[in-house]
Amino acid sequence: MNHFTSDLVQALVTKQDVTEVFRQHLESAMNRLLETELTAFLNYEKYDRIGVNSGSSRNGGYTRTLHTEYGDLQLTIPRDRNGEFKRQTVAPYKRSNDTLESFVIHMFQKGVTMTEITDLIEKMYGHHYTHKPCPT
Repeated sequence: MNHFTSDLVQALVTKQDVTEVFRQHLESAMNRLLETELTAFLNYEKYDRIGVNSGSSRNGGYTRTLHTEYGDLQLTIPRDRNGEFKRQTVAPYKRSNDTLESFVIHMFQKGVTMTEITDLIEKMYGHHYTHKPCPT
């Protein structure tokens, strides 16, 4: 078994929330993916001698919170010395995924009223949202 499977089994056995297991593994996978993306961009591995005097190198990173349906992910966004690294995994300045927005738009297109959509979101996410009628 891999770490995800064993953590999931452990959470199920101890009757913990499996959403937290998904959130933790998604967070670590996203951070590894961002690091791998920078490695592919720079064309050398971290701490590799090829990177010395190569023109661009790793330049640390900054943290970004990404809101998802599994909870908040704390991501470390890597950067390069020249500022040329354009990541594909998480769009710049992106703070949340568009799952909820897409869901609301899709439901509205199907003819579901804003009051019904508000009630659905409250049941699904446990948050109360008031609907404001659009000015006409």
